[in-house]
Amino acid sequence: MYNTVKAAVWYGELRTSRGNAIVIHDKQFPEASAGRIYLYNAERDSIIEYAEEIVKNNLHDLNEEATKAAEDTYGKAWNAARAEFMKKHDGWVEANTTKHTPLINKPDPSPKSDESVEDKDIDSEVELEVGSESLDREFADGWSGGVEE
Repeated sequence: MYNTVKAAVWYGELRTSRGNAIVIHDKQFPEASAGRIYLYNAERDSIIEYAEEIVKNNLHDLNEEATKAAEDTYGKAWNAARAEFMKKHDGWVEANTTKHTPLINKPDPSPKSDESVEDKDIDSEVELEVGSESLDREFADGWSGGVEE
């Protein structure tokens, strides 16, 4: 069965109703979308993203002799396809393997002043000039601020 724990590069066979194909999985491939894996398909001579849930039961290990034969037969094509694939996905691999460092260093925000909003004198924030329109409207009806009985 498909198990990439033992080797960095896994050689196997994908058995389907359309036929069988030699496939290769490399641990250094960038991570595929969730629930998917990248496999080199020797019949198609390309690296394809497969739904892991669908193909995992159809993936079978090759014995040592078949693995050696697959390396000899598909080795050059595999290395060329891998190099091209990794070049296309170089940013993905780098982003997944390196620690993020911000490009812009922002200074720490300056500490807030000790003066809080509650301590401020509200009258000092809004001052109405004598004769201003809003002051005139407020006292136009003769209201003096007292309580009416």
